[in-house]
Amino acid sequence: MIRAWLVAGMATGVLACAPAVSQESERTDLNGTWTNESLTNLNRPPGVNKLVLTEEEAREVISGVSIAGFAPEGAPVENFSDPDAGAPEKGGDDFGVRAYDQFWVSPGDRLAVVMGEIRSSYVVEPASGVVPVRQDVAARRARSNRYTTGVGGTEGPEAPPLSERCLIGFGNTGGPGMLSTLYNNTYQIVQAPDHVMILVEMVHDARIVPTFASAEEARAAHKPNVIKPWLGDSVGWYEGDTLVIETVNIRPEQVEASTIPVSAEGKVIERFARVSDEELFYRFEVDDPENYSQPWAAELSFYETPERVHEYACHEGNYAMPNMLGGARLQDRMRTAAR
Repeated sequence: MIRAWLVAGMATGVLACAPAVSQESERTDLNGTWTNESLTNLNRPPGVNKLVLTEEEAREVISGVSIAGFAPEGAPVENFSDPDAGAPEKGGDDFGVRAYDQFWVSPGDRLAVVMGEIRSSYVVEPASGVVPVRQDVAARRARSNRYTTGVGGTEGPEAPPLSERCLIGFGNTGGPGMLSTLYNNTYQIVQAPDHVMILVEMVHDARIVPTFASAEEARAAHKPNVIKPWLGDSVGWYEGDTLVIETVNIRPEQVEASTIPVSAEGKVIERFARVSDEELFYRFEVDDPENYSQPWAAELSFYETPERVHEYACHEGNYAMPNMLGGARLQDRMRTAAR
C-alpha cells in the first residue's frame, strides 16, 4: 500500500580488515535497488510548524516549488521550454539556455513518505525541523558557493570546486547523511558477510563499509585520524535487524562543500532497517559541537525501484575543464603582455 501510493506520487570506502565472526544469520536484508527521491528538504520550510502533514497540507507546501525549471504537479511551469520553439537565444537568464528542457532533472513530485507519514523535513530532532548550525558557522558558509559550477580558482585543475571536478556526488548524495537531490537518486545496496557496499548513482560514489560483530570491535577498526577518505572512515555493525554505520574523519575538502559539515572531532551515525519488502527506513544522527549547537537527527525512507543505476559519466565529452583552464591561461598571457 505504501509503495503503491509513493510510486503513483513520485513516478535521493576503503576496505578494512574483516571481522572474525560473520553476521550472516543476524543481519537484515538490505540488498536491492532503492530510491530516496522526494521534494522534502533537510530543513522544514518557513511557515510550516509540524513534521507530519496531511495530503492537503503537502500539496500546499509543494504548490510553490520550482526546482531548476522542474515543476511538480500544481507548481508553476513557466520555466519549461516550448518543444516547438527551437533553441533559445544565446545569453539571458532563461533556464533553457543553461540546460535545455531540463530533461535530466528528476527530484520527484511528492514530499517524502516515511513509514506512511508525509514529512515536511528530513530533520526530526530538534523539533523545529531545522539543523542547529552554530551562528558563526552559518555566517561563514553563507559566503561560499558550495555547489555552483563555473566558480572558484582557475590556477590549476585542483582549484575548481568538487562539483565542477565530479570527484564525489554533490548535495550529500553519498553521505554520510545520504540525501536526495535534483537527479540520480538511485542506490544499490549489496551485503556480504563482512562488508556492505552502497553504490550511489550520483557521480558513481561507492561506499564500502566493513561490518563487525559489535560496536566496540567496529570502532577499534577505525583508521588513524590522519587518514581522511572521501565519504569518511566508515565502520558498521548490526543491532538486531538494524545496520548501524559510524563515520568519522571525513576529508576536509568534502566537509567544506557538504550540506552536512562534520569537523575532525565530529561523527555521524547512520541506521538502516528494512520495514517492509518495499521500504528501507533510514535515520542518521550528527554529533559535532564544533559546527552545531546540539546533536541532531534526520529521517527518510528509501523505496524499492525497478529502475537500474545508470552510469554517471560526468566528464565524458565534457569540454568545460580544458576550456576553462585554457581560457585562464590565455588571460594570464594577455596580462603578462599588457605589463
